[in-house]
Amino acid sequence: MSEPAYPAARAVATQVRLHFSRQLAEERERGTDDLASEPDAAAIEAMLDAAFWASLLRQEHQPPRFSLAFLSAEQSHLPLTFEQRLPLTPENIARLAPAVERPSIHLGVWQENGEFHIWGATRTLPVLCFVVEVVDPGLMVIKHRRGTESGKFVNVAVLEGDQIKMLDHKSVSLQDPPALVASLLGLDLPSSSADSIQVLIQIAASMRAHGRGGSLLIVPHGTKEWRESIAGPTPYSIQPPYLELAALIREEPGEKSQRRWQEVLRRAVEAVAGLTAVDGAMVMTDRCELLAFGAKIGRRDGWPRIDQVIDTELMGGAIGRTLHPADFGGARHLSGAQFAQDQNNSVVLVASQDGRFTVFAWSAARAAVCAYRVEALLL
Repeated sequence: MSEPAYPAARAVATQVRLHFSRQLAEERERGTDDLASEPDAAAIEAMLDAAFWASLLRQEHQPPRFSLAFLSAEQSHLPLTFEQRLPLTPENIARLAPAVERPSIHLGVWQENGEFHIWGATRTLPVLCFVVEVVDPGLMVIKHRRGTESGKFVNVAVLEGDQIKMLDHKSVSLQDPPALVASLLGLDLPSSSADSIQVLIQIAASMRAHGRGGSLLIVPHGTKEWRESIAGPTPYSIQPPYLELAALIREEPGEKSQRRWQEVLRRAVEAVAGLTAVDGAMVMTDRCELLAFGAKIGRRDGWPRIDQVIDTELMGGAIGRTLHPADFGGARHLSGAQFAQDQNNSVVLVASQDGRFTVFAWSAARAAVCAYRVEALLL
């Protein structure tokens, strides 16, 4: 594998190595335990090359979906270890893919004497472990685990064929991003809101996954001003508010580390996120209290019609542009941007049927609504 057959693997390897090197150095300074081994460019290149070609193979007419993680068996808390290690080849990966296509299970890859091999599978990863996930044929996401097992992974780059999109985790254009966007980029959040944000991110991913499109209005806890931006009666108003997610967030840390708690949370997230498929917007507080769904967004009395939004796509090298809200999509995007302007202490999530996902939020620094395209962060 001295010369990769997939050119994008070599093109991105050095950039990705630098990202992991910087992140690991920062975590060492903080005294973080359970840190992953640092991947070198050769490991990144080899895993991307093998994963790409494996993604184009089919097993029983099904495209493989899988995740490769760079760690030794000793770094996994409960490894499933093969008696005979397998060479890291596309054919071996494709044959094993059906066994690891479900979330949170990864094929373990390690290097000895200059050779890369698959040693088995794992459900536990050290912090900042280098992971390559194949989402579709030719579509791969480079990511790593953040500090909590239950939180969504942080995406580093998206590779689709010969296109490489490095996510801009330290973008100077992000002057005051909403907490949800900051968390998706792996930036630190106040501990008081971190758990709620992680649940909202899981809802966003589930919204995108159901493929019907939808809108979620995240409003401050304990306020009713959001009703001033809703047109007519809300057909599916919830009274009292539905509190299952909020109650799960309030559980003790020891309880949250249990697999049972994580499974209950996953089912609750899927049930709530499914409500966004109903025509209209779902309304939830920043503490994950469900207030309504099927709500029709209108313009708040006395507030101007929104006519421009700052596009802040989160790819390295992307330049912010001022666009009309209709340029982002249809009525959902236009009404979502209007709500973000009228209720500038709220955040709006809009999922398109084609997989695009936009977060609208008011930026005090720019005195305008910003649109953050985050679909690459939700893969």
